[in-house]
Amino acid sequence: MTATIPSTGEVLPRIGLGTYQIFDGLEKENAAALLREFYILGGRLVDSSPMYGEAEAVTGSASVQLGLNAQLFLATKVWTSGRERGVSQIKESLRLLGRQKLELMQIHNLVDWKTQIKTLRTYKEAGIFRYIGLTHYQVSVFGELARILKNEAVDFLQVPYSIAETSADKRLLQVAHERRVAVIANEPFAQGRLFRRVKGQPLPAWAVEKGMNSWAQYFLKFILSEPRIQFTIPATRRLEHLRDNMSAGVGYLPDASERQRMLAEFRNL
Repeated sequence: MTATIPSTGEVLPRIGLGTYQIFDGLEKENAAALLREFYILGGRLVDSSPMYGEAEAVTGSASVQLGLNAQLFLATKVWTSGRERGVSQIKESLRLLGRQKLELMQIHNLVDWKTQIKTLRTYKEAGIFRYIGLTHYQVSVFGELARILKNEAVDFLQVPYSIAETSADKRLLQVAHERRVAVIANEPFAQGRLFRRVKGQPLPAWAVEKGMNSWAQYFLKFILSEPRIQFTIPATRRLEHLRDNMSAGVGYLPDASERQRMLAEFRNL
């Protein structure tokens, strides 16, 4: 299952791989196994950040070892204040990821965004970044993000979105859609809270009939069936969970009425 990046028309598989709290400290052999399976199953988008400890270094070394580095759509972030510190951090991220050019550079949590966006644009114009974007983890900042998107040209937006967190529906997703900005949904499992909520509960029978084989697929298909969201980046260090997550990107997606049914079912658990 693929989606189109609105600003260019480039096509990219919709389920990516997050590295937050996963690749930091993960042995290179385990990271390589995850990246190999992710690639075999059609995955390309891998998201990281200097904030994630050793995640960039692990992603870079494991993907180079596999010979897959150039085939991946690598995304990371700048997370500092000041132009010179931003440039220095960007250069270090490229080094750690084993790259001279990068598919996507994002401003992490809007830190000094007015300064950093100028640098990102310069790098994009030079062909070092293919895309630039913004991220934030706090719902309280969604209004500010919407205002920025209306006035600044960016390619990507990354925010939390899940069956338990749909605040972006109120305004932000529509602004992104109108501005031709691709949306990456992070925290698709609400940092594991969704699984704790449904522990011991069977999947709804209608969902099983539609081909959903796990709660992970149920949660991911809820996200993927929102037409204004192009991508999501579940994170895991277990191969069986990776395979399960990637399976959500195949086949049937719920329609609008079924999405409302899913919301009601989840809230009634």
